[in-house]
Amino acid sequence: MTFQYPAVFQKTEDGKYTAYFPDLAMCFAKGNTIDECINDAIAECREWIQTELLDTLDLPPVSSIDDILLKKNEHIRNIAVIVRLYEGWDE
Repeated sequence: MTFQYPAVFQKTEDGKYTAYFPDLAMCFAKGNTIDECINDAIAECREWIQTELLDTLDLPPVSSIDDILLKKNEHIRNIAVIVRLYEGWDE
């Protein structure tokens, strides 16, 4: 199953990148480059969703990109992940 959530990216003062997901509590990513940060965001998002599905089977609604207020030097991008749901996962 494919899930898609917006992530907010920012370049730090030391030239690295960080990201957070407004809809996914405590889900963060980082990287030395924007590509590394995007890859980390994909991995962190997938892990967050898998954990949440195992714990509660309830995911938060997805915010519209237009509703997310960005600070200076922030940009937003949708992150899509594929999570395989195995037989019996919802039992």
